[in-house]
Amino acid sequence: MHELAKTLPPPRKQNTACDACRARKVKCNRIPGNDKHQHCLSKDYPCTNFVQQETAKKRHRKPRSQSVSTIGAFSHLSGPTPHSFSATGPSTTFLAQSIQPHRCVYPSVSREASVTSVLAYIFSPPTPTTTVGGILSSPYDDWGVEAHKLNDEGFRKELALDLVEVYFQIVHTRFPLLNPEDFRSRFHGTTKRSDPLHPALVATVVAWGAKFAENTLFVADRQRNGGTKSLFAIALVDRARELAELLKVHRISSPEHVIISLLLEPLQSQNPEDPIYYHRFWLTSAVRSLLNLQINHKSVMSNIQDSEDRGIMIFAWWMAVLADGYSSTYFRKKPMLDDDDYDIDFYTAAPVAALDPLETQKLTSNREHLEFLGYYRANHALARIARQISKLFWKPLIEIDGIPMDTLQMVMEHLYDWKATFLQLVGVSGGLKGDFIGAISACASDATYHVMWVIVFDAVDDFGIKEMNDLTRNHNSDLGPPQTPTHMDEVKVRVFDEALRGASRIAGLIGVLESHQYLRLDPAAMLAPCLHSGFLLARLGRPEVQSCISGLQQYSYAYEEAADQANEMARIYNAGGEELSHMAGLGIHGRTVSLSPSTPRSETNGGSYL
Repeated sequence: MHELAKTLPPPRKQNTACDACRARKVKCNRIPGNDKHQHCLSKDYPCTNFVQQETAKKRHRKPRSQSVSTIGAFSHLSGPTPHSFSATGPSTTFLAQSIQPHRCVYPSVSREASVTSVLAYIFSPPTPTTTVGGILSSPYDDWGVEAHKLNDEGFRKELALDLVEVYFQIVHTRFPLLNPEDFRSRFHGTTKRSDPLHPALVATVVAWGAKFAENTLFVADRQRNGGTKSLFAIALVDRARELAELLKVHRISSPEHVIISLLLEPLQSQNPEDPIYYHRFWLTSAVRSLLNLQINHKSVMSNIQDSEDRGIMIFAWWMAVLADGYSSTYFRKKPMLDDDDYDIDFYTAAPVAALDPLETQKLTSNREHLEFLGYYRANHALARIARQISKLFWKPLIEIDGIPMDTLQMVMEHLYDWKATFLQLVGVSGGLKGDFIGAISACASDATYHVMWVIVFDAVDDFGIKEMNDLTRNHNSDLGPPQTPTHMDEVKVRVFDEALRGASRIAGLIGVLESHQYLRLDPAAMLAPCLHSGFLLARLGRPEVQSCISGLQQYSYAYEEAADQANEMARIYNAGGEELSHMAGLGIHGRTVSLSPSTPRSETNGGSYL
């Protein structure tokens, strides 16, 4: 190490140049006994050192633990004062610089904080009170004309109760990770339990409710921002995430932290190009906690005595498994789990007997009902295929060489096998039936299968087939284009046919759900298939893309980024589509696809396939 250190360059010399020399990028030589440097004397420039002085001030400036603007903004609240909070994270000054410098960030609440204190935190104003032209502005102005009511503690509690009920009516039906009665009693303080609700869990549930709320406060905020975007709802999502970070939800393994992480993951922006990029962060935290708690072991899971707790943790495990598999394909990431990482072969707290369809009415649990219908087993089988696609396709070597033909054919056969085994059972056959949860579940299972073909198509178009790429690389260009084997072209055409059929079917499902206003209430179950299919249809110049565009516009009420994605999709389609890469040259751009006689045709959205 000593010999290595002698070969390193000397440390950088401190720059003490005066302002004039620094600006003109000339060497600054000090004349002994003179305040001015040589260059400034010869040119008769003023010799100042303002830049150096400011740098020295920044270096020695000590961060403040709490800014004056923070205290001033908190002072008007009728709830607890800042001294009631226990700062458990970095200083407020640091948070304001690292998380969101455009708004006022307040100290974190402690784990033991009451619900009242948590609501005072998450509903605190976005900006400090200021005076403009002698007029005192409200710190809630950015959230609309109704937001000033948040200054009242009673209104905050009433609004929070409304958002909690919205959560249980809409989100809980898709993600049954909480006990509604237990949460409500602890929220109201009527339980005998001594431990308060986790502040990050309260903030997350409230933020979910804000996504779908029709409260006048959110309606006014949306009208102020173009009809869809609610700055208030966005702020609540940010604060839920900040509380989870400051209370170390992502670092400490516990069942409560698993649930918070799983609920935070789909709450974030679903745009792959989002610069904040929280994709899979909270999912990774949940999986890591589940593995640390050994929930992946049947022996450990079976020892959980309380049936409700056991049911919630089993559902949390399978939610993490499915989300890991599917999101790895959507975002082109390596999955965190493998097939041999768990030995659990049951899906609910207690086995569900083979019941007559009339007996399903007795299954009061959403988890039991979905298991009876076969959704968990079918989706687990498809998630395993998704994991396999991610491990085989998303590798640097594949990006260079292409996808081997045998690998591509193996994935195609797995998808065909899943279709033969499960699609008729859990997909949409003969139209939508049942309520919101039944319609969304059936459409999501159906669409998740078909979007796998779209993902395979995109991969082949981006990377090509290895054997065909080798022919092109080794071919003498003077002899004309290389002749590829017929069976390879046939495989590519099959991939295209399945992808176009799948994208058209998803567009039809999106169209039907949109006509029932279901996407307005969907916590992103159909969003990823809508995006992948819509952009493929737009690139191919297919008119079915309009269903996906309309679906994204309805999604934008809860996921504001969907409006921008809809505009980009429309731009690509209106421009006549985009040229393909490795899938070009087969005469497939804009071609139609034949459907089997058994496939019904939707009456909506221009005849999209159902």
